[in-house]
Amino acid sequence: MSGTFDKYLHEVLVRGQEEARAESSATIEAHHVLLAMTASEDTEARPVLAAAGLDHAGVREALRREFEHSLAAAGVSADVFDLRSTPDPERRPQLGASVKLAIERLAGAHRKKDLRPIHVLLGVLQAEVGTVPRALALAGVDRTALAERARATL
Repeated sequence: MSGTFDKYLHEVLVRGQEEARAESSATIEAHHVLLAMTASEDTEARPVLAAAGLDHAGVREALRREFEHSLAAAGVSADVFDLRSTPDPERRPQLGASVKLAIERLAGAHRKKDLRPIHVLLGVLQAEVGTVPRALALAGVDRTALAERARATL
């Protein structure tokens, strides 16, 4: 992998860890990385996401809606419970399955020397199931069209 890509991947994973820690998650998952990409100034992904209405607040809102929708599917109303998390500054979230799969997808599809930051977004968007696809669908975002816009930046 190129030095620039390695630096970006490290940055987005560190920011993803901060996002995971803020919600008291034991793992860094794809939605934390998606949030991190919206906060990164030095990325091709941020404007692609912003064009789809997915700035940091937009992704956060989509994730909130996905969480409430998942609770409702289990017969639980988020309005009934106080479901706020308490951030634990000592917690060191580890890479979760969805992030590992996203990294495997992008590494398996490209030569390491050709990887660019936008490939991280593409790796996340290729997931067929999980929090990110559900959140994007609930937000009315066409994941396929978003991936095509991301590929167009290459």
